[in-house]
Amino acid sequence: MSIEHEPRRISRRAFLWGTAASAGAIAVGGALSSIPGVLGAPPRPSARNPLYIPPTVSPSGYGLTALPALVNLGGGKLSSVWAYNGLLPGPTFVASRGDTATITLNNRLSQPTITHWHGMLVNDLNDGAPRLAIPSLATYNYSFTINQRSAMNWYHPHPHMMTGEQVAMGLAGAFIVRDTEEAALGLPSGVYEVPLVVRDASFDKSGNMTYTPRNGGFEGKMPLVNGTLNPRLDVDRGHYRFRVLAGSNARIFGLALSNGAPFTLIGNDGGLLETPVQVTRIDLSPGERVDVVVDFGGLAKGGSVMLRDLRSGWDLLEFVGTGAAGYAWTPPATLSTITPLASPQTTRDFSFDGMSRINGRTYDLDRIDFIVPFGQTELWRFTTAGNAPHPVHVHGASFQVVSRTGGRGRLLPWEAGWKDTVLLEDGETVEILIRFDAFRSLYVIHCHKLEHEDAGMMANFEVV
Repeated sequence: MSIEHEPRRISRRAFLWGTAASAGAIAVGGALSSIPGVLGAPPRPSARNPLYIPPTVSPSGYGLTALPALVNLGGGKLSSVWAYNGLLPGPTFVASRGDTATITLNNRLSQPTITHWHGMLVNDLNDGAPRLAIPSLATYNYSFTINQRSAMNWYHPHPHMMTGEQVAMGLAGAFIVRDTEEAALGLPSGVYEVPLVVRDASFDKSGNMTYTPRNGGFEGKMPLVNGTLNPRLDVDRGHYRFRVLAGSNARIFGLALSNGAPFTLIGNDGGLLETPVQVTRIDLSPGERVDVVVDFGGLAKGGSVMLRDLRSGWDLLEFVGTGAAGYAWTPPATLSTITPLASPQTTRDFSFDGMSRINGRTYDLDRIDFIVPFGQTELWRFTTAGNAPHPVHVHGASFQVVSRTGGRGRLLPWEAGWKDTVLLEDGETVEILIRFDAFRSLYVIHCHKLEHEDAGMMANFEVV
């Protein structure tokens, strides 16, 4: 059975350990060249597993199959999961601006699915929204031109009421877009550019991945990085670029290095920031991404540094020095030019209520909740009536976060530039500026805590 851009049409009836890091301090500003690199702890025995790095593929003429699979989580530990093409995470798509993606999704699960290209600017027939879900044994054909700035986006299932289970069981992967602006920066590349899909998971007594949802959100009992338990990455003495995705259902990660050394933050959801920023901690909610460079120039052979989650206390990934010379990179003063959005013509208010409603309504697959004029800058204001955190994700456009009042009461360095997901905590009001100027299409806005999304915290809107 093949479904080629023939969805059910929507009716108009109306998804470091150190003092400063432990306290959540954020180090910003200062001369980048004066920040020390990572200095390792003394060598120590390790039983950690080599970090799995997914293969890179072109999105041109590619077949992507969602199916049950048996994967190696490291050290020969096998686990039954759901995966794209039998890989956990799925293959990493890499393409350049101007390329055409032609991808066929094959559903070999026992339930409906559809794949959403999170962060990609595509029309509704290629967006992978819930109304496009296909049944078991069906296929869906995507075809779109990539026309956006460089960034690491990602892909994952988006069927209504089943997204949480399908993502928790392993269905996700990265989608990297490159452009000439990024290429001119001479950033670490090849083996020195590493995607990191950070998530949590639970397993049954046989070691198979399980999903035990609750309304407040699924939080697994163990961390995985690139589908690897207790991972280790051997690093040379130099700079590494890490493209980090919070691929969890509900868990927020507080990322830090074990010795308090900084990350050089260069990008986020929507690509490069205007300038590099030094931070010692980054909080990432589900769906958010950051692009960071870490200097291992001071890491001796056999020395180690841990990537930690300060919220759970988990050690996520151990970096072990090889002692070999690596890649040297000097951060420039300017990375990119970002034109601020301004002069909104309309203000819209969105209240994320409980665990299942936006503005008092649960999701209706066939209801359009509001209309957005094409090319018009708008201010969208997000508030919550409780049961946060709510990572708010908008399909169809990137946005700029302009204010946060209440709660944390400030914007964070990784919320600069262009975003597609922003964290809303209890007691906060977050304002964004957004303009839909790519397609006149149907999209959704939703909480990316996937159990909230599945329960109905999602709304359809149309750009006209």
